[in-house]
Amino acid sequence: MSRVITISREFGSGGREVGFRLAEKLGIPFYDKEIISMAAEDTNISEDVFHNHDEVIGNKERIDHDYVSVNPFSPLYEVPVSDQVFMAQSQIIKKLAQEGPCVIIGRCSDILVEDGFHVFICAGMKKRVERMLALEPQETARKMESRMRQIDQKRRDYYQYYSGNEWGNPRNYHLSLNSGKLGVEKCVDVILESLKLYEQ
Repeated sequence: MSRVITISREFGSGGREVGFRLAEKLGIPFYDKEIISMAAEDTNISEDVFHNHDEVIGNKERIDHDYVSVNPFSPLYEVPVSDQVFMAQSQIIKKLAQEGPCVIIGRCSDILVEDGFHVFICAGMKKRVERMLALEPQETARKMESRMRQIDQKRRDYYQYYSGNEWGNPRNYHLSLNSGKLGVEKCVDVILESLKLYEQ
């Protein structure tokens, strides 16, 4: 396997787990939140700022606290925090892709890694709510569904803003899978088989 695999996912679809298991089976690195730590180390922006602006775009009408103070000779000078976070993470993603095969979760990685194998994981709302309630049993189904819709909308806006493409549109990916229908393990198997065919 010689390609970087990127996985975009609906919240609660198990896309992160699919990516993790896929990386394990292929024996290659897996990157998700680790990208934040790496990007924070490469910049003078704190990791907390990265977490607060991860996969988030700033308001179109910028306000003062949406900027951070940086070296005035830096290319990041007076650039909105959300854009700084995107640029810093993009540099890390491109660097990781150059180092060799790996699995990268979200953050417009399918746009940044042009020769990668791009996957989108989705599932029906009912299945996603069930999955997340198993992980967070203290939450109500109604609140969880509301949270899912908000996070999906944030991801959709973020992807559209930085890529100009439609998040979740099958034409933008090599493979789109419904984990609610297939299950996580079957999704991993299908991706593995598809990779073999793609690389022939």
